[in-house]
Amino acid sequence: MSPAIAPSARQARLILIGTALLLTLGMGIRQSFGLFLEPVTRDLAVTAADFTLALAVQNIVWGLSQALVGAIADRFGLRITMMAGAAIYIVGLGIMALAQGALALIVSGGLIGIALSCTATSLAMTACVRAVSAKQRSKMLGIVSAAGSLGTLVVPLATQSLLAREPWQIGILFFLLMAIAMLPAAFWAGGADKLPAQGTAATSMREVLGQAVRNRPFLVMSGAYFVCGLNLIFLTTHLPAYLALCGQDPMLSAEALAVIGGMSAVGSLVTGWLGGRYPKHIILGLLYILRAIMFAIYFMLPPTPASTLLFAAAMGMLWWPGLVPLIGGLVAEIFGTRYMATLLGLSFVVHQIGSSLGAFGGGLILDLSGSYDVAWKIGTLIGFAAGVVQIVAGGPTRRDDPRMVPAVAT
Repeated sequence: MSPAIAPSARQARLILIGTALLLTLGMGIRQSFGLFLEPVTRDLAVTAADFTLALAVQNIVWGLSQALVGAIADRFGLRITMMAGAAIYIVGLGIMALAQGALALIVSGGLIGIALSCTATSLAMTACVRAVSAKQRSKMLGIVSAAGSLGTLVVPLATQSLLAREPWQIGILFFLLMAIAMLPAAFWAGGADKLPAQGTAATSMREVLGQAVRNRPFLVMSGAYFVCGLNLIFLTTHLPAYLALCGQDPMLSAEALAVIGGMSAVGSLVTGWLGGRYPKHIILGLLYILRAIMFAIYFMLPPTPASTLLFAAAMGMLWWPGLVPLIGGLVAEIFGTRYMATLLGLSFVVHQIGSSLGAFGGGLILDLSGSYDVAWKIGTLIGFAAGVVQIVAGGPTRRDDPRMVPAVAT
């Protein structure tokens, strides 16, 4: 392996542009799958539970494969891993476009889950932190996440506009074009392979994993991440169906998802700034508590266009990209960047178990009860509890303080 060198301004710029594009395209697609629930179930004669099972498979495969994909990227390089993921995304979307039943949707979901492991936040965060100094890390993670949020603003609106006039398969072909554009973005982001990485005193992946499973702040953060996945994927998957049940215009759900995407860019900038100045575990906990409060207020009242868009704006400020500077910053502070992709993948397994439960559980509750009342009550209660635990137990003790673990270049 050639020796690592510090990045030039051009190298750093290409890496950051590549990671932002990967997040914009990949997460914009992923954020919009809920818009297909009604047309796909109607056209293919499958149930809501069948469709959401495919999304649950997507999320659980994403989670279960993330740690392995992170280890592969740490071992063989980010560039080859990210480009392979973009190719798998293309295949998965192609299968969905040709689907004739639930089985093809599930297969597609599994492939897209693997693709997201290779192209989404865990590897993107790893590339980003290698391109900037530790002092600028939280701020730059916020900026890249904010840029990545643009896809969740634009893609839902464009997709719903297509679905209003064309068969749902045309919407998937639109996704395919975006997935093809992810290939050059992955190549640019993969330039981080040439840059130096820092690690803890651990000299092997096995040692750093051993540290992780004994580190209380890391374990608490990962547990709260479970609730994050459950609540957010429940919302993106089931908000269109919930609004349809309440007699609202289908375009309202796309507008709400777009508002979430747009405001999440602002939220990412804010949390990136806050994370560089205040304890990250406290900011995380407050985000979870505020989300629970927003859930409770919105679902207790009859939805209207105004209340839905206000709710979307508030949730956007508290959305997943806003966690990126905090989660990535915490992991880098505790363990360094050498095995960051693996460690982020480990915590993301827990997040995606929650995501799968949020997608499938919401569909199952809808099929059994005909409403979402039980689902939103569960989400509110555990979201509030997760925030409290994150604040109370997620901070470093003297034993867990990252300053007590020397970082060494590798």
